[in-house]
Amino acid sequence: MGDDDHWDDSKRLAAGILHDRSARRRWLGGFLILSLGMIALGLWLIDEWLASGPWLFLGWWGACAVLTFFTLIFGLYDALMAVREENAKTKDSG
Repeated sequence: MGDDDHWDDSKRLAAGILHDRSARRRWLGGFLILSLGMIALGLWLIDEWLASGPWLFLGWWGACAVLTFFTLIFGLYDALMAVREENAKTKDSG
């Protein structure tokens, strides 16, 4: 299986997730739980380990920031697609 096959599979998976509202919401919920879990873990459970070195600290909180930003962008995309879908329904029915 070549690299093109993997890329095509990834595109089909992404299209399936992005075009189905319930799938988007499940993925968005999963990313939200993962983001909040990482933040809670860093604040309460592994805080001493993170304080042991600046690169650990920056790496962990950088990963939390990237995941949280991705979750926000994905949520914005979901909101815009929901508005678009509802407008399309209204236009078709009326």
